[in-house]
Amino acid sequence: MKDDIPYRQTRFWENCEKRIFDGVGKYDIPPIHGVYDAGDIAGFVGWNYALGEKHPEDKAVHFFVDDYQFNRLWTNPDAYLEKLRRFRYVFSPDFSPYADFPKAVQVFNHFRKHWIGAYLQENGVRVIPTITWSFPPSYDFCFDGEPKESVVAVSSVGCMNSKEGKKLFLDGWEEMIIRLAPSCVIFYGTVPDECNGNIVRVKPFQDKFRKAVCG
Repeated sequence: MKDDIPYRQTRFWENCEKRIFDGVGKYDIPPIHGVYDAGDIAGFVGWNYALGEKHPEDKAVHFFVDDYQFNRLWTNPDAYLEKLRRFRYVFSPDFSPYADFPKAVQVFNHFRKHWIGAYLQENGVRVIPTITWSFPPSYDFCFDGEPKESVVAVSSVGCMNSKEGKKLFLDGWEEMIIRLAPSCVIFYGTVPDECNGNIVRVKPFQDKFRKAVCG
């Protein structure tokens, strides 16, 4: 029935009016399918530069920028589908689960990340899951919907500025390794010495990206 409704009427629908996915976990998080070989990425582009990228076919889009810059993807995802399909991969958007946010907001941001990721996948976009966490209580939901043994992406930006922040990051890293056993981690930002495994570092946007090899 919804397929018969003109786009001009549906474009302002809430996302759950467009699509409700069969969710997992306590909060019905939409699952994202895994990527098991991403060795063909030639470079990484931040969302704030993605729409102007002239050669997207071998690039991956990341969302390690301020949330306000990609909130429009949540409010109107259909507007960006055609452009994002042109990229080799698109990371799921990491709406921030800041530790000082109320739990309800952290859960909602995790849900948003997964709804967008699942919706993009359903519409022909190749999505690499971005993994995020805050305090240990967030482990109750922050890994829900993530694939096991997949290529994933993480960011340490803003986490290495204090001993507490670094410890929270490393605790979550260890939990991610145990729960998800990722085959490769695309890592944006400083890689702590304690992080081991198949890691591809993505330098901050002001540096020149290097070619990544995963898989």
